[in-house]
Amino acid sequence: MTTPAPRISSPSLLAVSRGIADVRDELVAKWSKWVAGRQDGGTGPDEEAMIRMLGIVCDLLVVMAGPLRREARDTWFAATEMYGRLAALRGLTAAEVVEELHRLRELLVLELADFFVALPARQQLPTFLRFNKVLDSAVTNAVVGYTDALVTRMFGHEGVPVPTADSIQEAVTALDGLEAEVRTLSGKSPR
Repeated sequence: MTTPAPRISSPSLLAVSRGIADVRDELVAKWSKWVAGRQDGGTGPDEEAMIRMLGIVCDLLVVMAGPLRREARDTWFAATEMYGRLAALRGLTAAEVVEELHRLRELLVLELADFFVALPARQQLPTFLRFNKVLDSAVTNAVVGYTDALVTRMFGHEGVPVPTADSIQEAVTALDGLEAEVRTLSGKSPR
């Protein structure tokens, strides 16, 4: 299979991509604090694994706004599905998964409001819609991953959806592969 050529990105999308990259650490910190505040201390991946996952999603958002978005699409789908699987391991409902990703959207809009307002008027709405389309796909894929994880656990454990230490460790190990893919994509992405 041939790798698609990088697509030329509009200057407005590149500005949003740089904006996300600039606020990435602050974004991850705010989002992880909000996510941790919702946890009841039950089963699931530890806080470090969740921060890694949130960082992967934010790093991929930078790439998804740039010229490598087609090349990053499969990694984006895998990462957002993994987010849903981790949510299932954390004992969340599907609505809570959606709510967590909508919280990311809110944080991004607050952090990037100046970028959107500074764009020429005719580029503001198309850029904002493109940005939202990427986040909408994250919500969809997270729910798919969440549902797949629940079905797998129910069939694998005689109808009892209880996370095991093996399923949690398997999910955390999968983060290593996703982080490697993100590093490769980020290394190729012009900034």
